[in-house]
Amino acid sequence: MSNEGKISREELEALLGDTEKETKPFIFQDLPDEPQKRETDDSVNLDLLMDISLELVVELGRTKKKINEILELTQGSIIELDRVSGEPVDVLINGKIVAKGEVVVIDDYFGIRITEILNKTIN
Repeated sequence: MSNEGKISREELEALLGDTEKETKPFIFQDLPDEPQKRETDDSVNLDLLMDISLELVVELGRTKKKINEILELTQGSIIELDRVSGEPVDVLINGKIVAKGEVVVIDDYFGIRITEILNKTIN
């Protein structure tokens, strides 16, 4: 058998010996006992949110109608709702009920006086 293309053990060790790198152990820093406080102030972050618009809806009531009843509606039709006069109305923000209120009139415009806050996280 021919030894063409084969290298001796000494030649192999010489080649591998050149590839060894010097290694040093990595030293980890100790973690603090107390969690570190954020560098940013929460009030600064909250200020960024103050200009965001939300949809606020006041719901007087609801009802269900069949399609044929809806098709019969004309100008002047009266739709009876599921609430009585004077009953609190729902105040919704982005579709979620967050408060109750009563309807008031201010200079010929409707308004709502908040009577109950249902979700304290809105404040």
